[in-house]
Amino acid sequence: MTVRAESLVHRYGDSVAVDDVTLEIPDGEFVLLAGANGSGKTTLVRHFNGLLEPDAGEVFVDGLSVPENPVAARTAVGMVFQDPRDQFVAATVGADVAFGPENLGLPREEIDKRVRDALDAVNLSGEADARVDELSGGERERAAVAGALAMRPTHLVLDEPFTGLDAPAREAVLDRLESLSESGTSVVVVTHDVRDVLELADRVVVMAGGSVVVDGTPDRTVGELAAHDVRAPCRPFPDR
Repeated sequence: MTVRAESLVHRYGDSVAVDDVTLEIPDGEFVLLAGANGSGKTTLVRHFNGLLEPDAGEVFVDGLSVPENPVAARTAVGMVFQDPRDQFVAATVGADVAFGPENLGLPREEIDKRVRDALDAVNLSGEADARVDELSGGERERAAVAGALAMRPTHLVLDEPFTGLDAPAREAVLDRLESLSESGTSVVVVTHDVRDVLELADRVVVMAGGSVVVDGTPDRTVGELAAHDVRAPCRPFPDR
């Protein structure tokens, strides 16, 4: 099962944000979608669960057309936005994390278990009753990740997920992403700074000007990242 874009084009007025992109992400693959601001990476991933519709080309999730099956796509693809405030729908952390599973019609016991597991995974256990509007920036990031995890998606997309996280929170999120990938969930991290996450990746895809310009394993691509305004480790990167 995969996420697949075929000859995808997206325009904002006369500006082409995604230009004829073909990309396939299989289950279990950990992908860094990197590039400078304005390179088209966020626009691309917003097609994966139907938040945007293509001007040309097609997008499929697990074999189904995303524009024709948006509910299935949004169930299969968990999305964590660059600004977590864009996705909160409830006043408290627990209620927000529970919102997705509730909409799947799951039993209450299963919903509560998913909320507990998701909050534990991002070091927010015991914070279910905390008000979302009183969280710090880093706590908001982690709560947003928990909301996506509670859906148990087969594909997880995170747009700049480490902004505002301190070192312990960053490690907690990275550990969870590694575990998800190893269990068969595809993970896509959208970022302009791969330093924290490069060693977890199976593949690095770099966009520039709306097109894919680099696509390969971390050891083969790390030397090309700086040329596309992507921050990479200064030390040599080992072969995987």
